[in-house]
Amino acid sequence: MTQIGKHRWAIAEGYIPSGSVDPDDRALESHETACILNAGDRDAALTLTIYFADREPAGPYHAKVGARRTLHLRFNDLADPEPVPRDTDYACVIEADVPVVVQHTRLDSRRSEIALLSTMAFGDG
Repeated sequence: MTQIGKHRWAIAEGYIPSGSVDPDDRALESHETACILNAGDRDAALTLTIYFADREPAGPYHAKVGARRTLHLRFNDLADPEPVPRDTDYACVIEADVPVVVQHTRLDSRRSEIALLSTMAFGDG
């Protein structure tokens, strides 16, 4: 398959609510996700940097997406070099060594009326 996507992506709006309608149920835990598609024939090595309004960036974080695979990477699960803070505005830049496609999704389950948001990230390069 012909490679699709870009090497650099930005998610300008990030926020992980600390509350969830059922924090013990992973499916209903409030979270942010970068949905990453690697349609190419080579594994993708990803580097993520998290930016904040009032402090220096966090990272780099590292992940891999296999060739012809997808990865739903929860920002809640990022821990090294530090966890992404809850109830804090942030943005993210994702860089990949092969072209990938990135979509951003948030599940806000602080109330029983669960809100789901999804949008394409900004691709550049």
